Amino acid sequence: MTDCIVNSDLLRFSQFISSHMGLHFPEERWPDIQRGLRRAAPEFGFTDAEECIQWLMNSPLNKKQIEILASHLTIGETYFFREKPIFEALKARVLKELIQSRRETSRRLRIWCAACASGEEAYSIAILLSSLIPDMINWNITILATDINPHFLEKASQGLYKEWSFRNVPLDIKENNFSESKDNSYQIRADIKKMVRFSYLNLAEDTYPSLMNDTNAMDVILCKNVLMYFNQKSQMKVVQNLYNCLINKGWLIVSPCETSHILFSRFQTVNFSGTTFYKKVRRQPNPVPDTSAYSQSVSDSPPFVLESAARPESFPSADLMPVPVPEASSDSFAPQPESVPETGPAPFEEALSLYAQGRYPEVVDKLISSADSNSQISSLMARAYANQGKLADALNWSEKTVSADKLNPGAYYLQATILQEEGLIDEAMAALKKALYLDPDFVLAHFALGNLTRQQGKNRESERHFRNALLLTKKRDRAEVLPESEGVTAGRLSEIISRNI
Repeated sequence: MTDCIVNSDLLRFSQFISSHMGLHFPEERWPDIQRGLRRAAPEFGFTDAEECIQWLMNSPLNKKQIEILASHLTIGETYFFREKPIFEALKARVLKELIQSRRETSRRLRIWCAACASGEEAYSIAILLSSLIPDMINWNITILATDINPHFLEKASQGLYKEWSFRNVPLDIKENNFSESKDNSYQIRADIKKMVRFSYLNLAEDTYPSLMNDTNAMDVILCKNVLMYFNQKSQMKVVQNLYNCLINKGWLIVSPCETSHILFSRFQTVNFSGTTFYKKVRRQPNPVPDTSAYSQSVSDSPPFVLESAARPESFPSADLMPVPVPEASSDSFAPQPESVPETGPAPFEEALSLYAQGRYPEVVDKLISSADSNSQISSLMARAYANQGKLADALNWSEKTVSADKLNPGAYYLQATILQEEGLIDEAMAALKKALYLDPDFVLAHFALGNLTRQQGKNRESERHFRNALLLTKKRDRAEVLPESEGVTAGRLSEIISRNI
């Protein structure tokens, strides 16, 4: 295999992947491209990296090829409790305060590791929460861990790690949460493993926030060592989407080398000892600092420019391909303007636009006075409340949606997604079965039941629902947006399902 690719080709290829995938590789990182292409070439059927690069630049990239490139151009090696100041701030301040505030109310926490690599970060969060919440059984806790690399997700799901994953970790962490296995490996405790749900998600291509992939209403999002791979346009789009995924006063955590007062200008900067977090505080752009608790200020660090960003010791996998923010009319649940009832088309159209921008409280303000018995309006209200984490209100409006249109399978599907977030699994499954009774070809209902029955250990039933969903997606045009999916196409769901069965 050719050991060296000429600089002119590396320049062209770096420009190629920037325009096609949103990834950014300045000249000082061209050696990373060479190493990645050497590893990737055999998967594309080449023994020579130079031939592989020429073929790639003269061929349209499909999603499978993009995923192969992503897995080799980025590095997913990490370890437990990496970046100690971040976990210290999470334990002493953020999670502690969230737990205290929720203990007497919802007892609900939602955390997303948005580029989980082989799972150490997500399991670190689970271990931390298990030490902070002794009555864990009484809580509804979501730890979502996503990545673009299926190989990483498979390893993470196994929960089996070598000694290298425990470097710089106190010995009691390994002794109390893992059991020694064969080949000098360590298996994570079953109850800790059960706390984390691993799922495929492409940060730059997939739709989020979305009830469908459970990326809405997050309390904390960790997205570390990912943004540095994106060009500036892709960075801004991903950060905006992550902002929309957080509830008000939710937290976004990135790596120290990714902090930027420009990129995160919509957030409030919160400086803890040794690290910086970003807090979503709606309509409070310049809050008064609480110096007794911690220092809050606009970061003095320079704007986040990838060319000069400090390189960390290792990188989790990145996510790819920027997509335009969908127009309001592209939401599958959103009717065309001519189908809006005469009782208030203008407010509804405005609310759709606000929803597409992630301005969920304004959606509620816009529709609250006009949302009576119209199923389209009550559906939008339910989604807006759910994306704020206000599940009681969301469930109330989803019930109004069902009451207004009892023969609409989408109304039952919406209700099921909210019931599932509430931890009411049996009720969610009952609603999904009602949806399938009304429409046996409802793809997302089959997909959702496949996930729920798998969680219950009903593998045969789960596989049946997944295969039904896969068969139905293949009957549709790959570019067709699926009903109730908030932008997911038949082709995209087909790829996701194929990884589940």
